[in-house]
Amino acid sequence: MDFRLTDEQEALRESVREFAREVVAPVIAEHYEQHTFPYEVIRQMGKMGLFGLPFDEQHGGMGGDYFALCLALEELARVDSSVAITLEAAVSLGAMPIYRFGTEEQKATWLPRLLSGEALAGFGLTEPGTGSDAAGTQTRAVLDGDEWVINGSKAFITNSGTDITAMVTVTAVTGTNPDGSKELSTIIVPTGTPGFTVAPGYSKVGWTASDTHELTFDDCRVPAANLLGARGRGFAQFLRILDEGRIAIAALAVGLAQGCVDESIRYAKERHAFGQPIGANQAIQFKIADMELKAHTARLAYYDAAARMLAGEPFKRQAAIAKLHASTIAVDNAREATQIHGGYGFMNEYPVARFWRDSKILEIGEGTSEVQRMIIARDLGL
Repeated sequence: MDFRLTDEQEALRESVREFAREVVAPVIAEHYEQHTFPYEVIRQMGKMGLFGLPFDEQHGGMGGDYFALCLALEELARVDSSVAITLEAAVSLGAMPIYRFGTEEQKATWLPRLLSGEALAGFGLTEPGTGSDAAGTQTRAVLDGDEWVINGSKAFITNSGTDITAMVTVTAVTGTNPDGSKELSTIIVPTGTPGFTVAPGYSKVGWTASDTHELTFDDCRVPAANLLGARGRGFAQFLRILDEGRIAIAALAVGLAQGCVDESIRYAKERHAFGQPIGANQAIQFKIADMELKAHTARLAYYDAAARMLAGEPFKRQAAIAKLHASTIAVDNAREATQIHGGYGFMNEYPVARFWRDSKILEIGEGTSEVQRMIIARDLGL
């Protein structure tokens, strides 16, 4: 197995790394302090083609693959996770369901704007009382003539309330299966549809420059043609989307972990104590060496999962391993980076303070660490 990047992949990584350092880094701290969405950054990402990376050119994409997206996410997250999660959610949760399961008419309607970054989309799965137990969905959609009537609510939905959000896909109970279980389907709900309300943004610990809202649907009517994929296939659809998304979240987590290494090295060389840089102390050296070890092994895990996915091989277990390991070491590295920075690590002017706040959600979003262990255990036949 050869995990060395091709010249094209290296060029992508370098271009995104430069963009993150020169465009994102100078402005993102202010967005975090003011809890504002970085529209100017998103526009430039759109011009770079980042939102179209894993999609074919026929539908307005860049003709790349999912691994290219992961490389971009890692480099963005080395500087900031809010921008990285905006891209991850826009692609793997927003556009990808349309691309994977949509009709040609739905693709023609939505993909050009989503893949260019002109518009964003959300993925309405989680509910206020339903997180890991997605099969417990309470939101319902009833077919009334040629319209779906949707009632219910969704929670923690990324990219759902920006000025450029065009639509959300919503999972809803649309009937009962022969075995008595809930029939779950996925339906497209355009922004501005009567009965569709976006609540004010959450007050969050981290990702404060990312857009996250609760959504409510009160007799919200959309055309029957807005059904995404086959009726009753919603559960299978979002499992596929989440399996892929876990690789992307792993890449993002690796980026945050590597950013902690970057900042710790910089600070260890600049900060003097007892007459020498603190990086001259073996205790600090070993901390940073362990941080690099963790970031490197987590990177190999998501590289492996992505390679299996692109080869058409089973990858569920590997995606869960990558997401579980990468999110765990991201939290570890953020904690150690903060410790290395001492009191300054608790000050918002230093990136590691942001990394520390941003890291914890990686063990929760798109499948908690406990869920990842369940997936791994079941795939092992337990």
